[in-house]
Order: sequence, then structure tokens, then C-alpha cells
Amino acid sequence: MTDQKLIELVTQAVLAQLAGQPPAAPAQQPSAEETEPLADITDKAHKMAINIEHPVNRDALEQMKTKTPARIGVGKAGPRLKTATMLTLRADHAIARDAVFRDVDEQVLSDLNLFSVQTLCTERNEHLTRPDLGRQFSPETINQLKSKCESAPTVQIYVCDGLSSQAVDANARDVLPALMDGLKGYGIQTGTPFFVKFGRVPAMDVISEALGAQVTCVLIGERPGLATADSMSAYIAYKAAVGMPEARRTVVSNIHKGGIPAVEAGAHIATVIKTMLERKASGVDLQM
Repeated sequence: MTDQKLIELVTQAVLAQLAGQPPAAPAQQPSAEETEPLADITDKAHKMAINIEHPVNRDALEQMKTKTPARIGVGKAGPRLKTATMLTLRADHAIARDAVFRDVDEQVLSDLNLFSVQTLCTERNEHLTRPDLGRQFSPETINQLKSKCESAPTVQIYVCDGLSSQAVDANARDVLPALMDGLKGYGIQTGTPFFVKFGRVPAMDVISEALGAQVTCVLIGERPGLATADSMSAYIAYKAAVGMPEARRTVVSNIHKGGIPAVEAGAHIATVIKTMLERKASGVDLQM
């Protein structure tokens, strides 16, 4: 503050006191810190920070943090988490909730040329609280599938939101084409792919029976966690049928940017399906 500015403030305060008025508070100018954009506390660099004071082996701790998304090396303030750690935890929780409650981006479905059908669930809360309805379709929907899809395909593939729409948005554009191309390269015929809204894994059994597929594969969003909200899995079964044991499903999981890359996963799933057709088995009966 300059001397001239200080003189003006003192003069104003004296005049205000003589007039019996409280002195006006000086106008607050925003600091540079207040005008700068806030840092993204969910980015990788922020989460890689070591928040323990004087770690015994910093290099080892940094190496550990590159191998896991777990919250290690976060330190504490007394018996509590530090503010930065708590804010990151809440941000990750918000991301996980968004992944569950928002819908799949329609542009993704358009880009993949997928038509949509819906299970018996009518809205998101029902989808979360009534998993039984997420395994069933109305007769009208079954007829729609039969009219739009090829009958008795060797492999029927479809995409489903499951419990993470974000997983579909993040991975479907890469997984599905890689999978379709892989099967085409093996000379394996595929049916018409589509999208199921509000679906659960066992919905694939109904689809398998309705379309008469030898192998059915669903690319579905998995339940999000505080480390990963965009993880997709592929559930695959040979001649899936309603009421079959879960042990007959083969799963390729952890498909996301921090796990199995989407394109690599698509190619691997194609190889798994090829083996299923050769051995006419899936799940625990498939020895790979």
C-alpha cells in the first residue's frame, strides 16, 4: 500500500468518526490465488503426491504408488485424514455416483450404430433396487430383438450399462470394434449388436434363448469404486440358458485405462470366444 493510499484511508476514518459514523471497511481486492483456477484434485499428479512428512524411504513409496490406485502415503492430521485426502475421497465418491446414476451418452450408441432396448426396469432407482427386473424383458422387447437381430447367430454381442454408464462411454468405442474385427478375422459369424438399458448380467440368458446364439457376450459396466468408476467387463457363455449356474460364465474384467486397455481386451475376448466354440464349453468347464 502506498503512502498516499494510507493517508486517504486515515483521513476517511477520522472524518467518519467526527461525523459519528463507523469507518468504512477498505475494499478487498482479490488476490492472485483467488483468481486462479482451482487444481483438479482427481488428476493423477495430485494422487501421486506423497503427503507423509519425512518418509523413511520416499523412492520405495513413490514406486508403490505407481503400482496401485489405493490411497497409500496420504499421511494424517492427528487421528484424521488430511483435508486434501478427504477432498479427493469425496470427489472420487461423487464420480462413482455419477457413473451409476447418469445415462450412457447417446452419441456413443450412435457412433457404434446400436439400437436400444430396455429391461423391465422403468427408471434408475428401480434398476438399482430390483435386480430381478434387470434380468427380464417384456414380450414386446423380445419380439423387437427377434425382428432386428439375426436368428441363430454363432456369436451374439451386446452392450449394457449395468452399474456404470461411464464404463460404456469410456470403453465401448474401442472394445466392440476390436472384438468384432477379431471374430471376423477368425471367420466367426456374429449377430446384430445392440444396447440394453437398465440391464443385469443374467439378461444375457434371456437374449441367448430368444435369438438362439451359440455364444452370447455382454460388454457391461461394472459397479464403480473409489479408485475406478469406468471399469467394464465381458461376461461370455456357451449356449446360455435361463436358470443356469453362474459357474458357466467366463469373465474378462478390469477393462479400463488403468487396467486392460480396451482394444487389447477386445482382441483377447475374441480369442476366448474362439476357444469356447472349439471346446463347446464356458466358465469352469472351459480349461484354458
